[in-house]
Amino acid sequence: MIRRTKKYYFAPWRLCVMLLACAFCLVTARALAHEAVGEKGMIATGHALATEAGAEALRDGGNAVDAAVAAALTLGVVDGNNSGLGGGCLILIRSSGGRITAIDGREMAPAAATKDRVVRDGEAIPGASQTGPLAVGVPGALAAYQLAIERSGTMKLDRLLEPGIDTAANGFPIGRGLAVAIAGTANDLRKFAGSKAIFLNADGGPLKEGERLVQADLANTYRQIAANGPEWFYRGSFARQVGNWMADNGGILTAADFAAYEPKLREPLETTYRGYKIIGFPPPSSGGIHVAQVLNMLEPFDMRAIEKRDPVEAAHILAEAFKLAFADRAYWLGDSDFVTVPRGLIAKEYAQQLAERIHPQRVCDVEMHGTPPNWRQDVFGRHTTHVAAADSAGNWVAITATVNTAFGSKIVVPGTGVVLNNEMDDFSIMPGVPNAFGLVGAENNAVAPGKRPLSSMSPTIVLNAEGRPMLTVGAAGGPKIITQVILAIVRYLDFQQPLAEAMAGPRFHHQWRPNSVLVEKSLAATIVEGLRQRGHVIELVSPRSGGRTQAIAVDTAGKLHGVADPRGGGAAAGP
Repeated sequence: MIRRTKKYYFAPWRLCVMLLACAFCLVTARALAHEAVGEKGMIATGHALATEAGAEALRDGGNAVDAAVAAALTLGVVDGNNSGLGGGCLILIRSSGGRITAIDGREMAPAAATKDRVVRDGEAIPGASQTGPLAVGVPGALAAYQLAIERSGTMKLDRLLEPGIDTAANGFPIGRGLAVAIAGTANDLRKFAGSKAIFLNADGGPLKEGERLVQADLANTYRQIAANGPEWFYRGSFARQVGNWMADNGGILTAADFAAYEPKLREPLETTYRGYKIIGFPPPSSGGIHVAQVLNMLEPFDMRAIEKRDPVEAAHILAEAFKLAFADRAYWLGDSDFVTVPRGLIAKEYAQQLAERIHPQRVCDVEMHGTPPNWRQDVFGRHTTHVAAADSAGNWVAITATVNTAFGSKIVVPGTGVVLNNEMDDFSIMPGVPNAFGLVGAENNAVAPGKRPLSSMSPTIVLNAEGRPMLTVGAAGGPKIITQVILAIVRYLDFQQPLAEAMAGPRFHHQWRPNSVLVEKSLAATIVEGLRQRGHVIELVSPRSGGRTQAIAVDTAGKLHGVADPRGGGAAAGP
C-alpha cells in the first residue's frame, strides 16, 4: 500500500514550480546559472519538478541519498528523453561518517549479444545500435537506486516513488527541451506503437511545448514497483512483458537477462589535485579516469596565473589536455571486469610525460594513445542527466543517469510507459567506427555477453585538505560530460570563480577524433581566434547543443550553494 499525502496532488505550488521550470528554459548561457543557498540541505537537478521532489524528501526528514533518488526517479518522468527506469546510472556517495560508496548501475549487454549482431558483410549496419530492439541493454538504474537507499538512505523506495507517480498520472506541461527532443526524434518514435502513443498526437505529430504530457502506463509501472519492489521489474511481470515484445520484434533482450542483472559496488577512484582529493568513478566509467588524468596534466601549469595573463593560453592548454586524454580513452578504456584497464592512466608521472607534450603556443600531433606505466600488471579490478545532493549531516551524493541519446532506442514497450535505452551504441561496434557521439573505440570496449559499455558519466566529489566534502559536480552530454566537469572544477578551484559563474561560462571540448575543438559561440572572439592561431580547428556550436552540469559547493560559513546549469530548465533548492 502506497502512502499518499496531500502534498503530492496537483496544487497551486506545483503550477508555480512548472512555470519556474519554463522560465529557466529561456535563460541564455551568458546568464548566471540558477543558484540556491541553504544550510540544512541542497539539491540541484535538470528539472524544477525533480528538484522539488528531492527538496520535499529533505523536508520530510530524509537525507541527501533519499533526496537524490527521489529526484532521479522523478526525472524519469519529466525528463524521460534523458534518463529513466529503462536506462542506467552511476552513483557516488560520501556518507556523513566519511565512507565513500560507488554503485555501478550501468546497463549490461544481453546474454545473446555478440560483436556481429549489428554487422553485415563486414560493415556496421547503419543505426542498428542506436534505434530499435538490438540497441537495448539490460537497464540498471532501478537496482542501483534500491542499493543506494539500502546502504545509505533512510526512506523506503515506495515513498521516493510518490512524486513520480503523481506527476506521471496527473501530467505536466512540456518544456522547451523536451519538446525539441520529441520533435527531433519523432520519425523514429513513430516506428514504435508504445512510443507513438505517449509522445505523439493522434495525427502523428509531436507533442509541443506547453502541452500536457500524461503517462498513465508509467504511473502504473511506478505503482507496481512501489507495491512489489524491484523484483517485479527484474524478475516479474515487467521483465516478461519486455522479453516477450523483444522476441516478437527481432530483439535479443530476455526476461532471463533482467533476472541476471545486479548492481555492482566498485572501488572509488581517489586522486589528488593541488592538495584537494578528487573522488571519481572507476571503469566502466571513463569519466573518473580522465577527469583525474586531465587534472594531473594541468598540475604542472599555474593555471590561475596563466588564465589571468593570457586566457587564450589557458584554453589552449585545457584543449590539448582533453585531446591527449581522449586518445587514451579510445584505446585503453572498457569494462574492467572483462579487459585490462591500466591504473597507470592516472599516475602522476605518466601525466607529467603527457603534459610535456603540450606546447603553450601550438597544437601537438596526437596520432595514437600513450602507454601508461605497468600497463600489463597494474590494472583496475574486474542523453543523460545529473543529480547533486547534500545535507547538513555531511552526506554528499552525485548521481548521473542516462538512456544514452534522446529517448534511447526510441522504444516504449506498450503498457509499460518506460523508455528503453540504446546503450549498445556505447560499445565499439567495430574498431574505428564512430558511435552517435563521434567517439571511436578499440577492442577493450567491444561487445560481449554480460559486459557493460564504456561510459563518459563522471559523478565527482571533491574533498578539502581536511577530508571534508566541498564540491559535488556532474553533467549530462555524452563525451562532453568529462570536459564539462573538468572545466567546472578548474574554474572553481584554480580560477576561483563563484560556482554559478564557473558553470555558466562558455565551454569548449576536444575528444581527439574528430580533431577539432567544439566551442560555444558565446566564447570571446579573441579566445576563439587565438586558438585558431595556435593551430586548432574550431567548430562553433550553440550552448544548447552541449550538456548540462549540476553542482553543489559549501562556503567558508558552512552554507550550501546549489547550482543548476543555465543552458536547461534545471533548478536548485534547499528543504
